[in-house]
Amino acid sequence: MDLRGTISPHRPLLVLALAEEAAHLDTDLPVLLTGMGKVNAAIALATALARGPLPASVINLGTAGALRPGNTGVHEVSRVLQHDLDTELLRTLTGQTVGAPLALADSGPVLATGDQFIADDDARDRLAAQADLVDMEGYAVAATAHHFGVPVRLVKQVSDGAGEGADRTWQASVDDCARLLAGWVRDNLPGT
Repeated sequence: MDLRGTISPHRPLLVLALAEEAAHLDTDLPVLLTGMGKVNAAIALATALARGPLPASVINLGTAGALRPGNTGVHEVSRVLQHDLDTELLRTLTGQTVGAPLALADSGPVLATGDQFIADDDARDRLAAQADLVDMEGYAVAATAHHFGVPVRLVKQVSDGAGEGADRTWQASVDDCARLLAGWVRDNLPGT
């Protein structure tokens, strides 16, 4: 966990997994780098929010794999789910709903979050039946922000095709993705 800047109740907190994704941010907004994966994201954000003060909002910026051909660019997510948690099976076993999908915006793609980097065509095709994009932190960030009562937005830049070779594509594209995410911040967060 690496918090750069000071959290304020009047400004958003930018949350990213990796320094590479934040490399081109030119803003005085606070930036929290969580590390990769749902556990790291949840722990880092919960720690920052519990210390207070709470930010005006949490904005999770990051890279994501496209689960369908032709899906490129920066997207604000409408709904996020966990692809590595079987919510329906757990409801059948316990009668409790655990990890249900979270609604975030009126329109936009559906994001599937899980603790695995998708670089396999079969896994990509299975996930495409339920989502448009895939990442490793979005659900954890959204759930943690909801727990603390802080508004949250997930903004993802497509970095790869989430199939064979996605690992190499991500490495080659992460710097360009960071530039595009920084551009989104300049264009969409007034006064930054």
